[in-house]
Amino acid sequence: MSDAILPLRRVVQAHLSADAGLTALIGAGRIHDEPPRGASGLYVVHGEVTAEDWSTGSDRGCEQKLSLVVWAGESASSRKALEAAARIVASLEGAALAPEGHRLVNLTWLSSKLARDPKTHLPTVTLTFRAVTEAL
Repeated sequence: MSDAILPLRRVVQAHLSADAGLTALIGAGRIHDEPPRGASGLYVVHGEVTAEDWSTGSDRGCEQKLSLVVWAGESASSRKALEAAARIVASLEGAALAPEGHRLVNLTWLSSKLARDPKTHLPTVTLTFRAVTEAL
């Protein structure tokens, strides 16, 4: 059921890109699949994901633990990264997301971790979520 990973990433990215409150904090076009080169200011990148079978006797399902990483580029601060992270959690809580070919059973925030990147020393906030989907 790893085929649920990309549809869920697409719908999460589209949902967050349309969130006016998040856009006000980080700017438009600041949510990426991969880290952009030479970016400054706040931006969000899809992080690690693990997917496991969550099928029942009658339905195929997938449980994912996925992360989103808020990067505070050269001109951003830990405080701003934490504010953006809080907005992401609020935006995704209870969101009616519809990944193509799947039904989202639930999406739950699990944790937030503020750290500094070892190479750049820039602040990052890693948000971890649990998502369960069923194949349609």
